[in-house]
Amino acid sequence: MDALIRWPDGFGSRFTLFVDTEEEFDWSAPLTPRARAVTAIAALPSTHRRFRSLGVPVTYMVDHPVVTDARAVSAMRAVMAEGGATIGAQLHPWVNPPFQDVVGPAATYPGNLPRSVEAAKIDVLTDAITAALGVRPLAYRAGRYGIGPATAALLAERGYRLDSSVRAGYDYTRDDGPDFRAVGSAAYRTGSGGSLIELPLTTVFTGRFRRRGARWHAAAGRVRHGRGLLARLGLVGRVALTPEDMPAADVVEAIRIAAGEGLRVLNLSFHSPSLVPGHTPYVRDAADLARFWAWWGVVLEALDAAGYRAATLDEVIAAAR
Repeated sequence: MDALIRWPDGFGSRFTLFVDTEEEFDWSAPLTPRARAVTAIAALPSTHRRFRSLGVPVTYMVDHPVVTDARAVSAMRAVMAEGGATIGAQLHPWVNPPFQDVVGPAATYPGNLPRSVEAAKIDVLTDAITAALGVRPLAYRAGRYGIGPATAALLAERGYRLDSSVRAGYDYTRDDGPDFRAVGSAAYRTGSGGSLIELPLTTVFTGRFRRRGARWHAAAGRVRHGRGLLARLGLVGRVALTPEDMPAADVVEAIRIAAGEGLRVLNLSFHSPSLVPGHTPYVRDAADLARFWAWWGVVLEALDAAGYRAATLDEVIAAAR
């Protein structure tokens, strides 16, 4: 049975940063196993030093193309040598062996695969990370946030302590993915005996109708431009804590609301290809990259003002005990 985690008083209010550390692919095209380029990983050492200077530890959720590419592995080792970095696992099933005959959008969500196939892919990824980087990951994220009915048990059996696959308030059922609309942003225990910590990616509803934000947002999705209209009118906005397509002013308001509602741990994230212009729709050119970094300046100031301090993965796991 799932149960909310009660954080110790001494833990305070904290935030984490998880980076989906992955290959580059065309975000507008069907996913393909041939898209394995990881050139953007070269930007991680300088990026990590920048976050270190800001006092922000980072958990890098690395996937199979990253830890099987010599240059990417060298860059990740350089990041680890700087300190303040933790290595987690991210499973993109379309580029992670073993491969099977299942095709189509549904198969891009790991939790939709047969249990034996999902298990085998987790094993291959875990072993590849351990061999390449010398650490066994304790945190996991399913590609496309695609956890399934067997995922928690499979992770617990392999010694994982924390999952961060749930994207609170989002729905991926259009192509047979999971539906998280009823899941909030608070961390909870899951799996057999509550052996696994679930730390959702933080989503906050803002606006005058935010207390029923999930319901209003879902209803507006059935009307053309309905969600945009609600947001512009200041009625309901759905805000994820990411620099990717989320204006800093909206995130600052979301942080204020989260603090007022007593949400103790916020989970921020972005995708590593966004560090180099042209790889994601969020950072298309140098101007977008400048806005990406400006976003962090504003948001980190807001987190500090709201009383949130940065936390490492180890600190989160220890506090959850």
